[in-house]
Amino acid sequence: MYASWTNRRPASARRTGRLRVVAAALVSVAAAGALTGCADFGYQEDICGHGEYPALAVGGTGSACFKNSEKPSAGYTRYPAGKVPKQVDDKWDVYWRTHTVDKDGTIIPAPKEN
Repeated sequence: MYASWTNRRPASARRTGRLRVVAAALVSVAAAGALTGCADFGYQEDICGHGEYPALAVGGTGSACFKNSEKPSAGYTRYPAGKVPKQVDDKWDVYWRTHTVDKDGTIIPAPKEN
């Protein structure tokens, strides 16, 4: 019996070993997240800032943001109702990359880039 008791590790050594395992696991998780690109935590960028709305360039795919109290400047118009992009890469942001409106407000295919 005495021999088995002397082979036991002290409590402090057991705690140190557990801490190493926990630390190694945390480092592994952090490294995996960084390497796989999962570090964005679901963040999506808004098209315009607070108190602004997006407007579409007439005849092109460009856009600009205007204060809610202002009208769009010449060459821009508001997006059609229900088709306003809110965040980068959302459904309507992607749609308006290949579509635009003409001077009458009709939705048309966007001109091809050179």
